[in-house]
Amino acid sequence: MTIHRVVFGSIERFIGILTEHYAGAFPAWLAPVQVRVMPITDRQAGYAQKVVDRLNEKGIRVELDARNEKVSYKIREAQAQKIPYMLVVGDKEMEQEAVAVRHRSRGDLGAVPLAEFEERLLKEIREKEVS
Repeated sequence: MTIHRVVFGSIERFIGILTEHYAGAFPAWLAPVQVRVMPITDRQAGYAQKVVDRLNEKGIRVELDARNEKVSYKIREAQAQKIPYMLVVGDKEMEQEAVAVRHRSRGDLGAVPLAEFEERLLKEIREKEVS
């Protein structure tokens, strides 16, 4: 009599196949962290938290990176972690209720009103776009 033991179940196998297929760079709808918000200085930390709260309310998986590091370092780190969207907020964005959007593979997308970014991302998630 032989006892068969499977190392991975079907769900684990599926997750493994997805991870291998995307090389860890999941599309926004599938990524564990969809957005990382980064204030340039401590002055924008309050606005950055407001952006995080607003995106959380919409069901978007978001993190705040308010560490006292250079923005270029934070961006490099977020790209290494394969986070689809990075939002940089400075004084200009704070005044205009906007965010400077950077996509993992498409690069700098420029400043966009926060409401417009929310709408675009929610559409991308809803339609399960692969970018």
